[in-house]
Amino acid sequence: MSQPITIEDIYKLFAASQQELAASRAEYDRRAAEADRRAADADRRAAQADAQMAELRRTVTSLTTRWGRFVEELVEPAVLRLFQARGIDVKEVYPRARVRRQGLAMEIDILAVDDTELVVVECKSRLSQDDVDAFLGKLARFKDAFPHYRGFRAYGAVAAIEIKEGVDRYGFQRGLFVIRPSGDTVAIANGEDFRPQIW
Repeated sequence: MSQPITIEDIYKLFAASQQELAASRAEYDRRAAEADRRAADADRRAAQADAQMAELRRTVTSLTTRWGRFVEELVEPAVLRLFQARGIDVKEVYPRARVRRQGLAMEIDILAVDDTELVVVECKSRLSQDDVDAFLGKLARFKDAFPHYRGFRAYGAVAAIEIKEGVDRYGFQRGLFVIRPSGDTVAIANGEDFRPQIW
């Protein structure tokens, strides 16, 4: 026959459950503190990774900018000769022509001008189809940004050290001159029968 449960048995059971609860709470607190520590470590590592990525982006941007400047400096001295040979009698070259007016800002890598014609040249270290498309958008807005050239016949040219496969043909089809390295200088890659788009 079972023994009756006394009040003392209930107190002992209650005390034991309180000890178990305290032990569980202590374990919970220990695990929560460990999770907080791990989360803080993860946040610290993520912040370090973000800082490293930001530094890498700055480095890549700096290198890209330097390569772009290199291409500009390679192309600029040849621009007059190249386009005069194609019957576009430009006489002045303006590197990095910039304008900022009423919410419209634009920078042109190289602008070659005469009295009635001009050539807008975009320089890239590596030319992609996206670069060509972006430049075509810039050409469409060029005379809004530079209204004093509204009456001019404007031509577009892209120049690069490296041109992704097929992008030169894509540029030709869009009416752009394509300038690429040739020996110690640069040359227009378009054939003599090429007819440029006029903007």
